Amino acid sequence: MTDRVVEGPHPGLPPTGEGGVGALRAGLGPDVIFETVVTTVAADGTPHIAPMGVRYRDDEVLLMPFKPSTTHANIIASGAAVLNILTDTRVFAGCVTGRRAWPIQPVEHVNGVRLACALRHIELRLAHQDDDAQRPVLHMARVHAATHAEFHGFNRAQAAVIEGAVLVSRLHMLAPQKVDGEMAYLQIAIDKTASAHEHEAWGWLLDAVQRHRAALAKGAAA
Repeated sequence: MTDRVVEGPHPGLPPTGEGGVGALRAGLGPDVIFETVVTTVAADGTPHIAPMGVRYRDDEVLLMPFKPSTTHANIIASGAAVLNILTDTRVFAGCVTGRRAWPIQPVEHVNGVRLACALRHIELRLAHQDDDAQRPVLHMARVHAATHAEFHGFNRAQAAVIEGAVLVSRLHMLAPQKVDGEMAYLQIAIDKTASAHEHEAWGWLLDAVQRHRAALAKGAAA
């Protein structure tokens, strides 16, 4: 399918100007977070892929990477990032289970790359930042956007994989009972609606939970 350039917000996204981090902190608007994947490049050209919840405010995309982190360091150094909107949730599950090598393609207007599986990408340039010791707010200006494939609709298993990936990223913080209960509930959507991609991603997440617990048990026995 031929890529087509689309100016302004994506038709599948909510209207801009309805709140954001600044509005949230001031108590003036909703804190709506959209799960995406952010790609950045290091000074030597090494790409980095990271799932990240983002907020849209007016014409800006607000990113809040942890500090320190590779994503934060790359954006500060290069002044750019690429927002990837996708439905292949194997990327989300892969990134939290040690699988970060995903096909990428160059972009044209900023120093960066996009995921080959992205339905749409938005090239971003750092406008300014609200610094913070742990979670600075990076205000990213939209430079260019292109759509590469159609969005066919929501799939419950895809949402379950994303929720499972969040759980796996927080295994060191959560009680095993909570993880088990939430994973069991998410399993229902996997069983009923998953394609081969979601089954593969879900298997990675289940394996990560087991490996985490095995490591804890080994440490306790040492």
